[in-house]
Amino acid sequence: MRPPEPWYAALARLQREARPHALASVVGVAGSTPREPGAKMVITADDVHDTLGGGHFEQQVIEAAREALASGRTDTRLEAFPLGGRSGQCCGGYVHVLIEPFAGADMDIALFGAGHVGRALVQALAPLPWRVWWFDSREHAFPDDARDRDRLHLMQPAAGAEGVDIEAAVASLPAGCHALVMTHDHAEDRALVDALLRRGDCASIGMIGSDSKWASFRSRLRDAGHDETALATVRCPIGVPGAHGKRPCEIALAVAAELLTLKPDTARDDRRGVAPEPLRQAFPSDSQEPRR
Repeated sequence: MRPPEPWYAALARLQREARPHALASVVGVAGSTPREPGAKMVITADDVHDTLGGGHFEQQVIEAAREALASGRTDTRLEAFPLGGRSGQCCGGYVHVLIEPFAGADMDIALFGAGHVGRALVQALAPLPWRVWWFDSREHAFPDDARDRDRLHLMQPAAGAEGVDIEAAVASLPAGCHALVMTHDHAEDRALVDALLRRGDCASIGMIGSDSKWASFRSRLRDAGHDETALATVRCPIGVPGAHGKRPCEIALAVAAELLTLKPDTARDDRRGVAPEPLRQAFPSDSQEPRR
């Protein structure tokens, strides 16, 4: 049996993998309590790492953390636990726990194509806390070391008598992903854009190519039943305006920069951080009497 994973090792691994988790830290105590300030525990939807002392109090912390993870909230929360009252424990102390949820990946990117630009883009995105779902219909298309990279999921659509199962590949994507189409085959590109538009829940759809390529695709996609509102959501060419380089690394950097402009601005989310009043109650200044 493997030894339990300590909180710091679990935190580092989950951060690397961009998997949703929460860090719970004891930041203040009074009276008799199970653990001291600084004790930490990492919580996921189906596992816990380390302990804050066990008992009903710890279970309440786990439930509060999992509630935040399930809702997708990333606001930091300061929870007060009177052990004799709220938690029903006989030690009767008082604990303040800081719960910091991490949603996992900031963005999900669906990348169709493992050619020169696709490979360069994966390299450019590697340092970012984004999950990349990388598809290619060709056998042996991915680089040998791709399966060893964190946050990179390789997927090769099944090929049958009628060709690659595009619909199944698109259906396997997480909701709200940013899709980028850059395969080796124009017919496959068009089928992918068609399926992505029909799915209807992508955060964005971009396709590598020229204005003339998109004009041809637009006409055929309109004939396939897509209206102008849907077609206007597709970006082609992709990349930030003004980036004219044609080397794979130049295109990749332009596309990565464009993706940054599509990323939600969580820095302006007023819910992030603990509100001032709970902090004042938990940590009174020297000139104030502690509030009980």
